[in-house]
Amino acid sequence: MKENALSRKERIMKEALLLFAEKGYTDTSTKMIAINAGVSEALIFKHFGNKDALLFHLIKSGYRRVLMHHKGMMTYKDPKDFLRNMINLPTKLVADEPLFWKLQERLSHHSFSKQQHEQFMKPVQPIINRAFTELNYENPELETQLMLLIIDMLWKKEASGELEQSLDLAILLEKKYHLN
Repeated sequence: MKENALSRKERIMKEALLLFAEKGYTDTSTKMIAINAGVSEALIFKHFGNKDALLFHLIKSGYRRVLMHHKGMMTYKDPKDFLRNMINLPTKLVADEPLFWKLQERLSHHSFSKQQHEQFMKPVQPIINRAFTELNYENPELETQLMLLIIDMLWKKEASGELEQSLDLAILLEKKYHLN
């Protein structure tokens, strides 16, 4: 989509995501967003009501995009394939939507952001548990918890730019779980 083909609402969303991810939610004013999007501040309020509602819209629409784009990775074919997908998911998610995940990482303490992320991850937990159960792990519940912690840490580190060896870590995890 060309820049000038974006609607004013889409420009507001694009600039808000960029500014919230780069400067932080608190340090970004609606005036800054309006200037960067080339619209009036009043238009932001007309479309979204207030800055909080704009943020909530960005988070919800971000998770919708992620779910649509990564449906195939959530499909269970066999346990090893699924676990391999889960290990590689953080890197793929952040590569596809770096600003969204950077925003999520910055807002990981924010209750709405946390709630949306938990809703996103909730359906995955029983499937990971199923995979470890089918692979005859001694304690599939604990392995599931460990895997979820690893996934959570990986996307946060990846999104913040603190992870330089994500491929090496993925390979290490695949070896640890005998997925290669």
